[in-house]
Amino acid sequence: MAHIRWPNRGSMQYWPRSRAKRIYPAVKYWAANVKDIKPLGFAGYKVGMTHILYTDAKSTSMTKGEDIFCPVTIIECPPLKVAAARFYKNSPYGQKVITDVFYSKLDKDLARSIFLSKKEPSKKLEDVKEFDDLKLVVYTQPKLSAIGKKKPEIFEVALGGSKDDKLKYASENLGKEISINNVFKEGQQVDIHSVTKGKGFQGPVKRFGVRVRQHKSEKTKRGPGSLGAWKAQGHIMYRVPHAGQTGFQTRTEFNKWVVKIGSKPEEINTSAGFVRYGNVKSSYLLLKGCIGGASKRLIRMTDATRPNKAIQKDPANIQFISK
Repeated sequence: MAHIRWPNRGSMQYWPRSRAKRIYPAVKYWAANVKDIKPLGFAGYKVGMTHILYTDAKSTSMTKGEDIFCPVTIIECPPLKVAAARFYKNSPYGQKVITDVFYSKLDKDLARSIFLSKKEPSKKLEDVKEFDDLKLVVYTQPKLSAIGKKKPEIFEVALGGSKDDKLKYASENLGKEISINNVFKEGQQVDIHSVTKGKGFQGPVKRFGVRVRQHKSEKTKRGPGSLGAWKAQGHIMYRVPHAGQTGFQTRTEFNKWVVKIGSKPEEINTSAGFVRYGNVKSSYLLLKGCIGGASKRLIRMTDATRPNKAIQKDPANIQFISK
C-alpha cells in the first residue's frame, strides 16, 4: 500500500509570523528605472469579488478568440491628494530624510491623522537645492467612498523620471488630486501590498497544515510529531510548527493583471450592494484573481518590480460583468 507523504506547508520565508504594525502596509521597494514622470503607486479600498467574461487574446493560448471566465477583485479608488514633498539625501546607511515641504491649505480631515499647524509653512520647494531623491506624501479621501469613515491614511509614493522631473512634478501637483488614470493603465501588471485577514491565535494544524495524527497518538493529535533531537541544539528549533498568531500580516503579491479601470460605478454595482461594503461611489479597479485583506481595508498598488512576460499586456476585451 502506498505511503502518503505530506510536504511541509507554510513557507518559512515569512518568519516570525507576527502581527502587522498598522492596518495598511509600508512599501519599501519601488520599480527601478521608470522613465515616465508619474507616481509609481496608488491605493484603494477592497470592495469584494465578482466575475467577468472576456475574449482571450493571448497568441499562445489554447482558447484564443474564445470568451473565458475570470474571477476579479474590485478595488474602489477615490483620488489621492498630495500633502507634501519629501526630500532625501544618500548616506552610507541608506537614504535619509532632509526635509518635508507641506502644502499650505490641507484638508481639515487630515488633522484626524497628523498634527496640522496653523502657521504658514516656512519652507518652499525652491529653497531645497541639494537632494538625491524626492517622494510625495499623499493621503486618501475615504469620505468619497462607501466605507463610512473620515480619517484618511497618509503614506509615501515614489515618482518616476529624473531628479529634475520629480521636482517639477511635485511643484505642479502639490495640494492637487491624483486619479487612478494618472498612475495605471488597463493591461499592465501591478504589485499588491496588503495586510491579510486576522485569524487570531491558531494551532499548528490550521497555521501550518500539519497532519492530524491518529487517535492513539501520544500527548496530542493536533500537534507536531517531534519537537527535535534530544541533544545537539539544546532548544526547540524555530522550524518546528507551533501555535501562534495567524493572519493580520503584511504580504506582497506580485504581477496582478489590471483588467479594467472604470469611472462609472453603475457598471459594477449590484441592486443590494456588495456584502460588508455597499455600493461603489467613485472610480474603481478590477484585478484578476483574489488579493489579501478584508473588505474596506486599504490596498496599496505599485508598478510591477519584476513583471511576468507570460501575462497578457493588452487590455481585456470584456464581454460581461456579473452583478
